[in-house]
Amino acid sequence: MTLEFPPGFVWGVATSAYQIEGAVDEDGRGPSIWDTLSHTPGAVRRGENGDIAVDHYHRVEEDLDLIATLGVGAYRFSLAWPRIQPDGRGAVNERGLDFYRRLVDGLLERGITPVATLYHWDLPQALENAGGWPARDTAHRFAEYASKVGDALGDRIGYWITINEPWCAAFLGYSLGQHAPGRAEPSAAVAAAHHLLLGHGEAVDALRATAPEATLMLALNFEPTGPATNSDADRDAARRADGLYNRLFMDAVLGGAYPEDVLEDLTVVSDLAHIRDGDLDVISRPVDALGVNYYTTTLVRAGDAPAEAAPTQWPGSAHVVAHEPEQATTAMGWRIDPDGLERLLRRISSAYPRTPLYVTENGAAFDDEVGPDGIVDDVDRIAYLEGHLRAVRRALDHRVDVHGYFVWTLMDNFEWASGYDMRFGLIRVNGPSRERVPKRSFGWYRDMLRANALVG
Repeated sequence: MTLEFPPGFVWGVATSAYQIEGAVDEDGRGPSIWDTLSHTPGAVRRGENGDIAVDHYHRVEEDLDLIATLGVGAYRFSLAWPRIQPDGRGAVNERGLDFYRRLVDGLLERGITPVATLYHWDLPQALENAGGWPARDTAHRFAEYASKVGDALGDRIGYWITINEPWCAAFLGYSLGQHAPGRAEPSAAVAAAHHLLLGHGEAVDALRATAPEATLMLALNFEPTGPATNSDADRDAARRADGLYNRLFMDAVLGGAYPEDVLEDLTVVSDLAHIRDGDLDVISRPVDALGVNYYTTTLVRAGDAPAEAAPTQWPGSAHVVAHEPEQATTAMGWRIDPDGLERLLRRISSAYPRTPLYVTENGAAFDDEVGPDGIVDDVDRIAYLEGHLRAVRRALDHRVDVHGYFVWTLMDNFEWASGYDMRFGLIRVNGPSRERVPKRSFGWYRDMLRANALVG
């Protein structure tokens, strides 16, 4: 059986700057919050960091050739804010911009559409020192950065994503303390979430002025969440988790209002004074599409409230506990649930039917083994991707307006607090040599793109 995708469907692959570039102190780049956190003892597995990462900064031509060989029509990458504005404000660093000019020109020369993400979690450390995302001024600085980048690159980039996964940046970074900047301050996290969205809205205005013909998006990480049991307590836990994971961000951006029940939950840790009149009008500036990042679904239950304040990813709902999955998982311990992607796409389409969707991240980490012949026969990854693409195809059959799909990720890289253990790539990166070796999934995806269809 052949499952064809619509003509013009965008096939892509995605990366982010800190995870692949390296060269953290070259050509005028300033430090980011991830530079700082990754050099903090105990913050990252085995004390690893992104100082060199997979050395994409110096191997960009080789990597561009690999992307061209893969045959994707689009490449999603992020720009490192501290490479362009080392202190997060003021004049741009032209040497930093030159790297992205070379990258974009190289993509265009190879017939690949560049899709640029302005922010993938690498806040300039100078702005964190001034308060970080909990401070309102950071949103204004982000808009200034967006304007300068739009001026420099807007003539050759037609697709922009403002911010990637504000949930992670706010709640993993400022409440759980697992991601940079490593703070465990629930009230600050709530303010950070709002200012990330405010920065998104202001950046939309900036890009509309500098790249008026571009397609503008925000990439949200969705995690469909249900109750572990049918008890009232577990169903309320699921409501709370779904509110923070999904509705808080989606409804603000696409609907112009925060969900009232979520705001009520958050009053336990915040007076919400950071939300000012007119902010939601800015946050809900019209976008041309929504980026959907999807990896897994979650079940939660109501636990006991911790006796003492403890870091949590659920500010205002610290008693919510993730329920251990009882089915197959990835190396990250994430439940493999391709049907969840179909349900999610249909849910978003039902709530906001006039919003085109792109799956801007989807992929899986597995314990890839190198065979005696040097080949990584990553059948688990192929099965994961095929299952999720079938889910996208089913969503299309239900008239969900999905325009494209991007695999996370091009090559193994620095996986944040997990260091280099978690391999998500279609390409293996070998040890200190950083040799690139395409896995079996690379060839599978290439062949599928050529057919624009799933076969079998």
